[in-house]
Amino acid sequence: QVQLVESGGGLVQAGGSLRLSCVASGRTLRLFPMGWFRQAPGKEREFVAVSSWSGGSTYYADSVKGRFTMSRDGAKNTMSLQMNSLKPEDTAVYYCAVAVFSSGELTTASRYNYWGQGTQVTVSS
Repeated sequence: QVQLVESGGGLVQAGGSLRLSCVASGRTLRLFPMGWFRQAPGKEREFVAVSSWSGGSTYYADSVKGRFTMSRDGAKNTMSLQMNSLKPEDTAVYYCAVAVFSSGELTTASRYNYWGQGTQVTVSS
């Protein structure tokens, strides 16, 4: 059973930065896609960033490209999301997720079968 635990959320002013972390346990995940998604109140969960595998390509949503940077450490089963130049519209609960032996588009939530509990990010204007 895979478990994911996020940390690092909080309240920040617009233009500020936060770093989210995700620690995975239960199995080695370096060969599986891992990603970040977010969900704002009243909206669907949306893709933020994904790494196809540890050492593979990383993809970003257009809304965060150039501001957010995802990294992962396959040996430690961890990943992070460095968020810079934050905007009020980035306010959401952020989730880390992993797709273990699943199929589908990397940028769709349905591809991912293990999720963390989420961490709140609030950006004030």
